[in-house]
Amino acid sequence: MSKVVVMEHPLIQHKIGVIRRIETGSRDFRNMIGEIASFITYEATKDLKLADVEIETPICKTTVKELAGKKLAIVPILRAGLGMVDGMLAMIPSAKVGHIGLYRNEETLEPVEYYCKVPKDCAERDVFVVDPMLATGGSSVAAIQMLKNRGVKNIRFMCIIAAPEGVKRMQEEHPDVDIYIGALDDHLNEKGYIVPGLGDAGDRIFGTK
Repeated sequence: MSKVVVMEHPLIQHKIGVIRRIETGSRDFRNMIGEIASFITYEATKDLKLADVEIETPICKTTVKELAGKKLAIVPILRAGLGMVDGMLAMIPSAKVGHIGLYRNEETLEPVEYYCKVPKDCAERDVFVVDPMLATGGSSVAAIQMLKNRGVKNIRFMCIIAAPEGVKRMQEEHPDVDIYIGALDDHLNEKGYIVPGLGDAGDRIFGTK
């Protein structure tokens, strides 16, 4: 079964409290999403492998630790996932970035792919799939399956807010994908929104509501 990590750091919890507020405007919301993503990235990369590398300091030669291979990729689910990318790149600037676009079929309620562009060597990378909200889990499950169909084996999922229903579905359908969550909320309402949540993350990031 996949690992589920819910952030407990006071700064993350404080910033999530700010973005939940209805009066928080798009600019502050956008900035906070990036900052929270940076903090979660710090936690989600704690087990990356290191290699010994010999360097020369101004004083002498020494051996230091560097990321082994540095093969990382960030794949946001469009459009809200874009809000997390800059914050993550601030932590791992060498990462490549792909994009996955999905929309929901109004008859079947299932996600449908409309765009997928990932690095050519994505199958060789540790891939972070990111979306601010994990609600029903439909889009996240589908996006991860799209990557697996392209040969990607090492996948982690990151979100700001999650509902128990979405976490359960992710664990059932992708038990090999670890999940990193800013805050685990109570439940989904009848419209599929996370409660207490923060509303539509995409609308609040881009000011489209």
